Amino acid sequence: MNMEFKRKLPTLQEIKDMYPVSDAGRKAKKETDETLREIFTGKSDKLVLVIGPCSADRHDAVLDYISRLRNVQERVKDKIVIIPRIYTNKPRTTGDGYKGMLHQPDPSGSPDMLKGLLSIRKLHIKALEETGFSCADEMLYPENYQYLADVLSYVAVGARSVENQFHRLTASGLDIPVGMKNPTSGDLSVMMNSVTAGQHPHTFVYSGWEVKSKGNPLTHTILRGFTDKYGHTFSNYHYEDIRYLCELYANLPLVNPAVIIDTNHANSGKKWAEQPRIAKEILHSTRHSDEIKKIVKGMMIESYIEDGCQKPDGGVYGKSITDPCLGWEKTERLILDIADLR
Repeated sequence: MNMEFKRKLPTLQEIKDMYPVSDAGRKAKKETDETLREIFTGKSDKLVLVIGPCSADRHDAVLDYISRLRNVQERVKDKIVIIPRIYTNKPRTTGDGYKGMLHQPDPSGSPDMLKGLLSIRKLHIKALEETGFSCADEMLYPENYQYLADVLSYVAVGARSVENQFHRLTASGLDIPVGMKNPTSGDLSVMMNSVTAGQHPHTFVYSGWEVKSKGNPLTHTILRGFTDKYGHTFSNYHYEDIRYLCELYANLPLVNPAVIIDTNHANSGKKWAEQPRIAKEILHSTRHSDEIKKIVKGMMIESYIEDGCQKPDGGVYGKSITDPCLGWEKTERLILDIADLR
């Protein structure tokens, strides 16, 4: 094999023994899990906002941001459930570049997977213990999910991973909502096949074990826009797009039809400042169709403390080092506007 085996990483139990979750943290996660289950099964009509930085780059700024979300959550709790994004793995189109906190706990330093693994668990636990938020992360590496299983309440499978069988089968063994994004090509059949696989039971190999999953009825879709073969960007958050998704669900034997709509990525053409307009259009669509209102469970918004983005060595506190994000003042205003329009 053309690779160097550098060191063996600690076992799952060793990691959990080093950084355990408190009773209060477990209680907060359980409450969030139950709240989300009610939303995705249609027992609650609250709107979910999966919101936060494109990628988590440093503990202090991320926790500062999430603490601000906690204050806003209290103001909109009757209508909105906020699930902060702490995305610790960053998929790269070519494989090069900053791959997230798991790979580089110090964005300007060298890759260190051991430090990264400890860093992402510590960050998620700090968020849970200090703010009461159990958060969302992207499942870029399915086997790494086990290191965060006791602290996460939402998982997204990205546009580049959604057709991968291992991601689909792992999702089928989770007991929290798992969102399957449409692929970068925009082929919705890929996304729907992924949801079908996630909702069904399977037998497969996971972390050296033969396992049998029960199927995850909270597996659902995420619309994030797409790019055609010529590199042109197209959105899929409009009224007609959501109606078409309703038709796809109606023709499949799936439970709990649901969609989270991404207001950034190809839906905005990465024009981060368009996110408030897109969010309001989505809400407008829900007011004009009961079917759409029933299926739209929430939105995904990329937001941080400062507007825009910077290079990994930019040094601006609370400014994204990957995709550009909506700054805090605009974010707070948007959340309050969404609550008013809901």
